[in-house]
Amino acid sequence: MLAVVIGLLITGTGVNAQTKIGYIDAETILYLMPEAAKIDSLVRHYQQDTVGKEYSSLMATYTYKDSIFRDSVHPAPAAVKEQIGKELGQLVQTLQNWQQIAQEAVQNKQSQLLAPVMKKIQDAIQAVAKEKGYTHILSRESIIVAPDADNLLQAVAKKLNVTVPPQLLPGYKAPVGGR
Repeated sequence: MLAVVIGLLITGTGVNAQTKIGYIDAETILYLMPEAAKIDSLVRHYQQDTVGKEYSSLMATYTYKDSIFRDSVHPAPAAVKEQIGKELGQLVQTLQNWQQIAQEAVQNKQSQLLAPVMKKIQDAIQAVAKEKGYTHILSRESIIVAPDADNLLQAVAKKLNVTVPPQLLPGYKAPVGGR
């Protein structure tokens, strides 16, 4: 019986020695990347130039068709008026759902632009984990308590040639009374 317990302890110790867990705030790395500002700018332009123009176009179409539908001076034939009435109903529904449609379009564009940067970050995290012998890397947000030594922010930032501001470094102490 004693031999089994010793065997389990030795085996358990071996398993624990092989596990090394680190953590990182990948979102912070993303926003430190120079590409992030460029992507934010591209997404804003997309939102204004594409999504915004589409909304303006839909609104102009609605206004035009509504004016034809309501024109009492030159009334449209009944069949045309019926068709325009159906189109107006569809346009009203589209305009009512536009916020969700626009948000999805912007999120899709943002995801498309971020994909190569996220892959670059993921590759750097994996490279640092391999170099430092980590078997598991967790998201910083999912950890309540962890030693600063296992925070891979600096190592991954260095791998990506990104500068980490001092206030984001482990152990940073804000200046006291510095006016």
